Amino acid sequence: LYTEQVEPVFNVHPQVRRTALVGVGAPGQQQPVLCVELQPGVSASAFVDVQTALRALGAAHPHTAGIARFLRHPGFPVDIRHNAKIGRETLAVWAAQRA
Repeated sequence: LYTEQVEPVFNVHPQVRRTALVGVGAPGQQQPVLCVELQPGVSASAFVDVQTALRALGAAHPHTAGIARFLRHPGFPVDIRHNAKIGRETLAVWAAQRA
């Protein structure tokens, strides 16, 4: 799976600010996990409904249908040099502790 092909499928949800696809598990056996950052003002309790909608969005596309884990993150770590570049390595460690 490639982030550029997966994340746009989920980023269309109006309550989602951005998503980040990370792999969790041993190399060669990694499972895809989609980390989700909600839009400002969207409560954490809304994530249950958002997650249901994201599952439906993913199921509609063959390349995202196998993504079963969605984790809400309060604010993605970013590269301090490029404030928009997501720190995926840090996010993968965070996701592994929760998946």
